[in-house]
Amino acid sequence: MFATIQNGQIIKRSFVIQKKTKISESFLNVLWDSGFISGYKNSRKKLKIFLKYDNGIPVIKSFKTISKPSKKKYYSIKQIWKIDSSKTFLIISTSKGLKSLFECKKEKLGGEPVVTIN
Repeated sequence: MFATIQNGQIIKRSFVIQKKTKISESFLNVLWDSGFISGYKNSRKKLKIFLKYDNGIPVIKSFKTISKPSKKKYYSIKQIWKIDSSKTFLIISTSKGLKSLFECKKEKLGGEPVVTIN
């Protein structure tokens, strides 16, 4: 899904289509709450993701995966407080679902970092 969004923004599309899964909907909710996408439309088997631009420049510049199936990483709440949330937008998989770094600090949750967005 991240590659689809990134490629869609490179060629300046207004929307992209993605297969519907629970995890992709969770990611889209976090991205929409944080202002990285304009929204998404839910249909039976597909998601229509509306991309966001700022004066013709894509809002999302790049995605970088942190924790991979071959090498898992976990952050405790102490490690999360050390990360500067003004420089990095981090999506973390917690016991209460996918949360942004700011939400994890607010709710005092640790978890597995999934992706950073620049």
